[in-house]
Amino acid sequence: MTKTRIIETNQGIQGELNVTVYDQMMKRLRDKGWMETSQIIKSGIDKGLALEVGPGPGYLGLEWLKKTSNTQLMALDVSPDMIQLAEKNAQEYGLYQRVSYVLGNALSMPFEDEMYDAVFSSGSLHEWEEPQKVFNEINRVLKPGGLYFIGDLRRDMNLLLRWFLIWSTKPKEIIPGLITSIQASYTLKEIIDILQESQLQPTSVKKDPIGLSVIGRKVK
Repeated sequence: MTKTRIIETNQGIQGELNVTVYDQMMKRLRDKGWMETSQIIKSGIDKGLALEVGPGPGYLGLEWLKKTSNTQLMALDVSPDMIQLAEKNAQEYGLYQRVSYVLGNALSMPFEDEMYDAVFSSGSLHEWEEPQKVFNEINRVLKPGGLYFIGDLRRDMNLLLRWFLIWSTKPKEIIPGLITSIQASYTLKEIIDILQESQLQPTSVKKDPIGLSVIGRKVK
């Protein structure tokens, strides 16, 4: 039986120690090739101006920029500490001219209607206070025909896979945060139910051994 969802945080990751440890984990995922960059590109998000929701230290979006041509990225994060780190990482990538980081809450995005060719996010869905409202905001800022990809963990992953994921995670200081993220993540059914009440249609919701993805195109 799947355990009841436990809300984690709506403030993002803040504080020098937390940010440093999280950065180390995400850098390792990048170096191992375990980020969702290829899935995002395979979904058709490979051109134009994209919005990333919850970029954290920025590696996912920076890898996306690195692997695509003639693209620009705007990234929205609720944590000022993460934005500062992401800006530093963008400088190191040499991609600072193609990306801008904005402080704000995805519940009320500080962007104009129909501004983006695509929206993507990985690992932040479980932190959204009201995911239905965020889905509505994604729909609002997308151009007609724009694509979206939202990936995250899922709470009902196999118990053995869950423990393997925890055991293999480094640095070990991040493990308590990983556990609370899993506990705050959604099941496939929960996300389908939320999406059905949102304006973000049509949508394909898929699951893999440890996570789920929400993929679609805004109606023209």
